[in-house]
Amino acid sequence: MRIINLLILVSLITNFLTAQDKFPILDQRERAALVDGILEDRIDNLLPQLMEREGFDMWILISREYNEDPVMKTMLPSTWLSARRRTIMVFNKNEDGSLDKIAIARYSVGKLLKGEWNIDVYPDQWEALVNIIAEKNPQKIGLNYSKDFALADGLVKTEYDEFYNKLPRRFRNKLYSAENLAISWLETRTEKELELYPMLCKMGHDILQEAFSENVISAGKTTSDDVIWWLRNRVTELGLSTWFHPSVSIQRPDASNNEFLRSFSKRSQDDIIQFGDLLHVDFGITYLRLNTDQQQHFYMLKPNEVEVPAGLQAAFKNGNRLQDILVEEFKEGLSGNEILAAALKQASSENIQASIYTHPIGSHGHAAGPTIGLWDQQEGVKGKGDYPLKPNTAYSIELFAASEVEQWGKIVRIMLEEDGVFDGKKFYFLDGRAEKIYSIPRNKVTGSY
Repeated sequence: MRIINLLILVSLITNFLTAQDKFPILDQRERAALVDGILEDRIDNLLPQLMEREGFDMWILISREYNEDPVMKTMLPSTWLSARRRTIMVFNKNEDGSLDKIAIARYSVGKLLKGEWNIDVYPDQWEALVNIIAEKNPQKIGLNYSKDFALADGLVKTEYDEFYNKLPRRFRNKLYSAENLAISWLETRTEKELELYPMLCKMGHDILQEAFSENVISAGKTTSDDVIWWLRNRVTELGLSTWFHPSVSIQRPDASNNEFLRSFSKRSQDDIIQFGDLLHVDFGITYLRLNTDQQQHFYMLKPNEVEVPAGLQAAFKNGNRLQDILVEEFKEGLSGNEILAAALKQASSENIQASIYTHPIGSHGHAAGPTIGLWDQQEGVKGKGDYPLKPNTAYSIELFAASEVEQWGKIVRIMLEEDGVFDGKKFYFLDGRAEKIYSIPRNKVTGSY
């Protein structure tokens, strides 16, 4: 029955394009059924493959309530909003390929992990864990600690020390960092998740189309901060959430106003939007335990204009070309730093002034996986940039191309971000990408959108 319900829910929301409601928001009970079905599929079918690939017999996750390991948070069922007391998860891979899913806790973890702590036999929780380890006798035990990846560094010092002190000496030399396993779990998207992800990206795009319209923005009255809070309120109205506070920035045809030179941390957030402004937005939503991250541009038509100035659209095309250059370098096994260097070299050969700061996306906004540049580290990113590209992983293609716009007499920075997937052979955008700067209103002649 659970699988049937999951298939029905997936079908319901992946066929939303045929429905009148462009925001197919499930109620909380429906969301829970879908989330739990996806999680069960990930643990039963994906996790054994990842443990085999990374060479682990056992993976142990330990967290206390409200101080959860980021990986454990993604493994909790829909009805668990946090760990309870101390929660210990043990995944043990058997010789026949099957997976033991054990909770050393006072409770079973939903229907996914069976509680195995018999407090009458083992009053001490650590002794109960040690008994499982002795019984299974693993040769390689993974723990979540990592120098480079915060998301894979969820085992806190107190828990590690107590566990290590209780662990028999014969098992201590079998402990290893589960960094690659943790990252692989977080970064890999399953078939069911990839069926849902285009819907989330379309929802984000649709919200942006609402926000950057004449229904919300009036030149000379509306501020960039007004639009930001409209976005926050709209997301709340829809029953969604954001994983970061949106931003709206403005570039203007004023040669003395060099917005291009501003750092990301010094953008003004309360400018009054004027006719002739080029607006940029950075926005992301969270739904069904997946995240989006999108950046687009909109132009406020002057009273005598009917379309976006040609110079701005030409600059935008350079941004599209830079996106193409980057994703053409996506090849399985290459590191983020190798992809970054190759893309920047090609962009330079085409005279595109480029900056690339692309990141994985999925269970988190700035997610686990290879970092492909940071806006202030274009020579490569030590550690996270050395991680290799793997199949069925999602990325926010985030970058900018700077172009001289003759009509404005200045450099304009086209900052783009769209979400997509590398399937092992090619990259594709989950809901397409913006191919132009949108005007406000969209079509001044007909008033259509």
